[in-house]
Formats: sequence, structure tokens, C-alpha cells
Amino acid sequence: MDTVALAVGLRLAMGRTVRRLRQAHAVGDVSLSGVSVLARLARTGPDSPGSLADLERVRPQAMAATLAGLEQRGLVSRAPDSADGRRAIVSVTDEGRTMLEQRRSESVTRLAHALDEFTPQERQALQDVLPLLDRLAERL
Repeated sequence: MDTVALAVGLRLAMGRTVRRLRQAHAVGDVSLSGVSVLARLARTGPDSPGSLADLERVRPQAMAATLAGLEQRGLVSRAPDSADGRRAIVSVTDEGRTMLEQRRSESVTRLAHALDEFTPQERQALQDVLPLLDRLAERL
């Protein structure tokens, strides 16, 4: 099997899926990188900006800009690190959790409606490939 052709096909298909899901959200909505940071904070708890940059595989300057936007909207808060007062610890706020849940709900609803048009066998094939897609995402 030609892995380059497979990589091109996956990139195109996943890119189209992400773009279509993003189109459902209003202009001026939280960026995809912002949603990723919110989801990580909601899932794993408070963290430092430097650690978040490493985990999200972005430069510290890019993470600083993302966090500034989220903080301005009241979706995250910063507090001094109790172990090292020079560092900040970022936490998702209740408003951030609410926005994240609403956005997830909208995306899941759109996906579910689209999947309703697939046959049971096609839905099962997609279900079967999910662990492989997760593994692929971890390796990128």
C-alpha cells in the first residue's frame, strides 16, 4: 500500500470534516486552538502556559496569544502557582466549560445527523477505525 497516497487521502478527508464542523460556528467564535486548550484544561485540570504549549505542540508565543484571547472572553483564568509564584497556572472557568459543552453538543449533533445517512455497515466501519485514528493523532 502506498503510504503517501493514504496520507494525502486522510489529510484531505479529515481537513474537509474539520472545516465543515468549524463552519457551523459563528464568526468571532473561539478558534480551534482555543477549543483544544479548553478541552485539555477541562479534561486534565489546571496547567502552566509552558506545559500547555508543549502538550499542544505550539510555540510559547502562540500559546500566550491563545490564552490571552480565552482569558479576555472569561473562558480561562490565571492564578499564581503556589509552588512557584513566578509561574502562572491556567484553569478553565465555568463559562469556559459551558461554552465547550455547547460547542461539543453542536458538533456531535451535526455529526450524528450526517451519520444517520450512512448504512449500519458504514457506521460500523467508521467505528472500527476510531482507535487507529486516535493512534495516528498521537503520533503526529
